[in-house]
Amino acid sequence: MARYLGPKSKIARRFGEAIFGDDKSLEKRNYAPGQHGQSRRRGKQSEYAVQLMEKQKAKYTYGILEKQFRNLFDKANRSKGVTGEVLLQLCESRLDNVVYRLGVSRSRSGARQLVSHRHITVNGEIVNIPSYQLKAGDVVGVREKSKSLQAIKDAIDSNSSVYEWMTWNGATMEGTFVAVPERLQIPENIKEQLIVELYSK
Repeated sequence: MARYLGPKSKIARRFGEAIFGDDKSLEKRNYAPGQHGQSRRRGKQSEYAVQLMEKQKAKYTYGILEKQFRNLFDKANRSKGVTGEVLLQLCESRLDNVVYRLGVSRSRSGARQLVSHRHITVNGEIVNIPSYQLKAGDVVGVREKSKSLQAIKDAIDSNSSVYEWMTWNGATMEGTFVAVPERLQIPENIKEQLIVELYSK
C-alpha cells in the first residue's frame, strides 16, 4: 500500500505549518529545512511554484499520493458544484480522515493503520480500505474485538475536537457521518483554488 514514509518534521517546516499535528521541532526551528534554511532569502515565487506548494500541502495533509489525488480532482471536476470545494469534501469523506476526525486516532496515519488492520467498521461491516468514501448517514465504529485496545482508548480520552458534520457516541464507540462538510466547516488551511488552477493548465 503506497503512502508517504519520509520525515514529517522536514515537510512541516517546508510549509511553515504543523500539517501532521503538534510538532515540537517546528516550534524550535520555525524556518525552512536544510543547511541554508535559516539564512535563505527567497525571491518572489512564481505563480506555478505557489500553486504546486498548495497542492503538495493538501496531499501531505490528507496522506494521499499523486495518482490518487489526481483521480480525486478528476472526480471533483466532473461533479456539480465548485471543483476546489468538492475536492476538499472528497478528502474529508475518506474513511481514514473520518476516523481521525472522530478522535479514534491521534493522527491520520494512525487512523489509516487502524482501518488497514481491520479495527474499523462502517454500518456494522469491517472495511479495511482507507480511501473508502463515506456517504451521509454512514455509521463508523470500532470493531467489538478492538474496543479494548489501549491506543484507541487513549486517543478517544485525549480528543476534544467537535465537528458539526459528525456525531460521536462514547458508550458504543460509534460515530455518524451526518453530512458532507461545507467549505467553511473544514478547518484545514488550504487554498483549493490554487490547486484547481494548477491542474487546469
